[in-house]
Amino acid sequence: MIRRPAVANQFYDGNPTRLHHDLGMLIGPSKGARPAKAIVVPHAGYIYSGAVAGAAYAQIEVPETVVVLGPNHTGVGAPVAVMTTGKWDMPMGDVSISEDLASLILKGSDYFKEDIEAHIYEHSLEVQIPFLQYRQSNLSIVPICLGGAFPFSICKEIGSAIAGAVREIRRPVLLVASTDMTHYESQEQAQTKDRLAIDRILAMDPEGLLETVRNYAISMCGVIPTTIAMVASLDLGADSAQLVRYATSGDITGDYARVVGYASFIIE
Repeated sequence: MIRRPAVANQFYDGNPTRLHHDLGMLIGPSKGARPAKAIVVPHAGYIYSGAVAGAAYAQIEVPETVVVLGPNHTGVGAPVAVMTTGKWDMPMGDVSISEDLASLILKGSDYFKEDIEAHIYEHSLEVQIPFLQYRQSNLSIVPICLGGAFPFSICKEIGSAIAGAVREIRRPVLLVASTDMTHYESQEQAQTKDRLAIDRILAMDPEGLLETVRNYAISMCGVIPTTIAMVASLDLGADSAQLVRYATSGDITGDYARVVGYASFIIE
């Protein structure tokens, strides 16, 4: 199965030369990049959130194998949809599925389903791929699209299964959780709500993050991918999270009445 770009020329430039230039501007120099268990990065159009994502990508080493977890915005496909074979046809070149790791993940829990439909039009994973390609020319991925309001117990099982597969594969693997923060509230409201979620991520408290987002009605679309990535990272030995950058769409548009929040983190 070849997965074609769904949001090229919308969320990012579909011309490979211009896209590579844009990524260079957003990421900048990566001298001193270090290994990480996971990163959490936004997925809006690059004009809005690209600099926030790029700030995290600049600071980490991107291995050849990456698990990308994102929310399902379309409502299509399985609730925990894993693409296990094929490749993604992207403007800067094809990206293969890491079939051995995908197979191990699929076996780790009954919640995982082999499913392509959830991925065809979903942007939250796609916008991460050019960043990863820019940093790693020999990239392979396991895309996991997550839909539904799972309880923490399910997030924990999924995250632990991913961690188990990563341990079994015996090579470096990066987890990428794709999320935006508060949607369409005032700058002040977004910053206040987002700070509550940010504090739980920095405390390495995935269950607390999920509870906080739900208790305070924070419209963080990728809270499930972030929670799962945190669980997996903790299982893999992570013990700290760093907030790399926070911004809102208002910082670009000048409209602070209805903003979307963006944050990037490194978990190590």
